[in-house]
Amino acid sequence: MKKILLPFLLVGLITTLAFAERPIKDKPIKTGADQTDKYLSYLKGKRVALLANPTTIVGDKHFVDSMLKLGVNIVKVFGPEHGFRGNASAGIKVADEVDPTSGVKVVSLYGPKRKPSKEDMADVDLMIFDIQDVGCRFYTYINVLSHIMEACAENGKELLILDRPNPNGYLVDGPILDMKFKSGIGMFPIPIAHGMTIAEFAQMINGEGWLPNKMQAKLKIIKVANYAHDMDYTLPVKPSPNLNTQQSIMLYPTTCLFEGTVLNHGRGTMFPFTIFGSPLYKGIYDFSFTPVSIKGMAETPLHMNKECYGLDLRKVDIAELKKKNRIQIQWMIDLYNKFPAKEQFFDRSQSNQIGDINKLIGNDVFRKQVAEGKSVEEIYASWEPGLSEYKTMRKKYLLYP
Repeated sequence: MKKILLPFLLVGLITTLAFAERPIKDKPIKTGADQTDKYLSYLKGKRVALLANPTTIVGDKHFVDSMLKLGVNIVKVFGPEHGFRGNASAGIKVADEVDPTSGVKVVSLYGPKRKPSKEDMADVDLMIFDIQDVGCRFYTYINVLSHIMEACAENGKELLILDRPNPNGYLVDGPILDMKFKSGIGMFPIPIAHGMTIAEFAQMINGEGWLPNKMQAKLKIIKVANYAHDMDYTLPVKPSPNLNTQQSIMLYPTTCLFEGTVLNHGRGTMFPFTIFGSPLYKGIYDFSFTPVSIKGMAETPLHMNKECYGLDLRKVDIAELKKKNRIQIQWMIDLYNKFPAKEQFFDRSQSNQIGDINKLIGNDVFRKQVAEGKSVEEIYASWEPGLSEYKTMRKKYLLYP
């Protein structure tokens, strides 16, 4: 067998890394998982576990199925929100099971358990993390990453990260989370759009001492080849049921904030996170849609079976959006200003489908700013100096230009 020299980037306590030169244009991006020559020999002879979902692919096949065919001993899979095969709706608890396709045991980390136990890790030599993130604080996979790192640190196991591009990697924006609003949709003092890949974020978790008792996870990283943060990257597999289009993924750093309002944000349609409305906008907006129950996406969407009027962002030019390089809070301000019952706009008592805007945005100031008529620029200014300080800190952990 051909000898492979130094296939991994080793990260022990923390290393300040100089990232590679900017990739040459026209060379295809290759995910860590697609570079099997850099890790396959390392897996042989080890009892392997991994955190996986439908985005965990090699080429066009699931990583688990591919590795089993190549003789890798996968002893178990850990499944995050939406489940290992991605067939659970947002927020729905997922049970342990045996995967019917591969026969591998699947341990849910989106039920009573959020972290692998000592017993779960006892028969594991190496843990792998390979799921697609979208670069936002409220997207829960960075929380899962920290739980996996914690379990590996506690049990003396290595964590191999097969890195993937961040489709919103160009964007670093939003208020830094006020940690009094720490929750399952915000665990770290970072902005809404963090501008990092999973591997870079793992280095930040280690380097900033964010694991309990400042524990350190031993990381091995297979970098994405031919990648820079500002590159366009179209996801080959939808990262979750309600991020089902590239448009929704690119709008998500802004439009997920509408989960904290009384507006339907496209759940109950095939266009979540790209259309927004309420029955109360009738006569104010011409665009309309009717949310319905959709199994696996949204069983009980807000304003179900009621015609909603509002905003359609499906044709927003993403290239122009990237040039602006900001979260587009103007959409929220406009919809608030035109809403006939402003006292209901952020009121969670209207429905159990409404999230907490303070936890989503990361502070208790934004809601007041919108209600008081603060300008977009005034709101952006209030995110400083925290945002600039984060950008400086972030540079220590970057693997890519």
